[in-house]
Amino acid sequence: MAAILMLTGCGGGDSGSGTSATAMKQVAATEQNASQSNAGASANQPYTDPVAYSPNATDGLPASQVAEKAAVMHYQWKSGKTTINYTTTTGHLTASDANGNPEATLSYVAYTAPSTNGSPRPVTFIYNGGPGSSSIWLRLGSFAPTRVATPDPLLTNWPNFPVVDNADSLIDTTDMVFIDPPGTGLSEAILPNTNQKFWGCDPDVGVIRDFIERYIAVNNRSSSPLYLYGESYGTPRTDMLALALETAGVPLTGIVLQSSILNYYADAIEATAITNSTAGLQLDTDTLAGYYPGYAEVAAYFNQVSPPLIDQGLFALQSEIFATGQYNHFKKYAQTWTLSQLGIPNALGTPVLPPARTLDSWRWPSSLTLQALQGYFNVNGFTYSLIPGTTIGRYDGRVSLPNSDPRLQSDGDPSDILISQPFTTALATQLPDYLGYTAPNATFMPLNDNIINVWDFSHDGQPLPDTLPDLLGAITLNPQLKVLSENGYHDLATPFFNTEKQLARLQTVSGLNANLQVNFFPGGHMIYLDDTARPKMKSDLVKYYAGQPIPLALSVWTLPAPWPDESPAASPTATAQAAIEP
Repeated sequence: MAAILMLTGCGGGDSGSGTSATAMKQVAATEQNASQSNAGASANQPYTDPVAYSPNATDGLPASQVAEKAAVMHYQWKSGKTTINYTTTTGHLTASDANGNPEATLSYVAYTAPSTNGSPRPVTFIYNGGPGSSSIWLRLGSFAPTRVATPDPLLTNWPNFPVVDNADSLIDTTDMVFIDPPGTGLSEAILPNTNQKFWGCDPDVGVIRDFIERYIAVNNRSSSPLYLYGESYGTPRTDMLALALETAGVPLTGIVLQSSILNYYADAIEATAITNSTAGLQLDTDTLAGYYPGYAEVAAYFNQVSPPLIDQGLFALQSEIFATGQYNHFKKYAQTWTLSQLGIPNALGTPVLPPARTLDSWRWPSSLTLQALQGYFNVNGFTYSLIPGTTIGRYDGRVSLPNSDPRLQSDGDPSDILISQPFTTALATQLPDYLGYTAPNATFMPLNDNIINVWDFSHDGQPLPDTLPDLLGAITLNPQLKVLSENGYHDLATPFFNTEKQLARLQTVSGLNANLQVNFFPGGHMIYLDDTARPKMKSDLVKYYAGQPIPLALSVWTLPAPWPDESPAASPTATAQAAIEP
């Protein structure tokens, strides 16, 4: 079987193309006109970084070239009657192991503001996934003071999306530090280490933990409430990293899991692609049922439901009830369905699909049209079969292009096309002026395709990561840990029902009183791109940081019960504990 990895971008991608720092000449209009505070403008400190950073697997930077230097710029953010003077810090810090040996120099962008109440402001460490992605997708799309304004889910005026002031920024709530792992952005291992040493679940967590500890020490933030925010592969990273930090004596206040894949075994599409074997099909029925409600929401967006959609949340519940009720019936089709999503439906013999009479009998309980049901149970894969002649997005199923569109020849996901070029263009205009940082001898790497192709997914003695034990371990060490799970209804890469079912495994732990909230939004994998979802995300996050309940959010005990064939949540083994020791 061909190992076709579906989540390579995990928050956006550009097929591995870099952005030359020497080409960064123009400044987006909004950033060019950003209001600098009078007091801070004269204190701006641009920085030209002379180092030739490399993203290549076998490369590492000589220690003599490593410098913890950064560009520092000052601006104002305004939203309504609120004005925040904030600082951007763009540069590198060195992650070192417990013995003080340097491991890697990591590029980062921090947005910080002074406290207004005498208490230390929270610090949130933010990263995308991949594995192999830098953090530009979250930094340019979500909650920084400026963002790329996409017309999601449309492609109107593509690729000319402006950079605008972000009224939904979290700068009024928390400081934000966006981190690029080794081999992405301008991050590189320090010799004798090479980049590839950190291209695996456990070493990746170790080096990011060490970076966070360095950032806290350099910036005297040990008394600040500390948060982690990860997207896509960044969510299993967050589970593992939370346990690693708690074990190292760095207590966290909370973690945010956005668009999660917490257990790779529970996504048979990913598991089969990564293992390149039938071992990944172990939980294929869980996967078929787990993807269904997200697909149904996308079908509703394209008016493939009857009666018409009235409420997304209620329809999601109806779809979950339908998938759960048909679970045993789904079993006979799960293998064909999984392999069809990978483009290899005949890999294990003749495909098995529901007959027409079965699909017709599902129309009433599912509320889907026959066309939508045929699109889901189809050897061509559901992203190609829902709307004839059209490809729908995997990151966001609402984004679509006709199959004849030439852009699909180089990128088969319209929702990735939506952001990849516009975001890399925005990066090129943002670094030199707004952030004051230039690196004339280096090439910024938004997404390094070479990383996921060689990534070591093994964790806790298993070939793929199941990070529910890590999450449980972190909660056990820190029972007050606040956990927020954010999910997009139209995400066909990490579907919301899969996430609910994984988090529900915490129900199997006797006496556990986890501080967990699970919320849902219109939108895809990068939920924040949606202009309806982003303000709601901001509102919910403000409540989360304040320790307040989020309206309509689910808790551990109001989640749907875990699938019966899933392992109960259990504390991490000695193998996992040893892997994260500092």
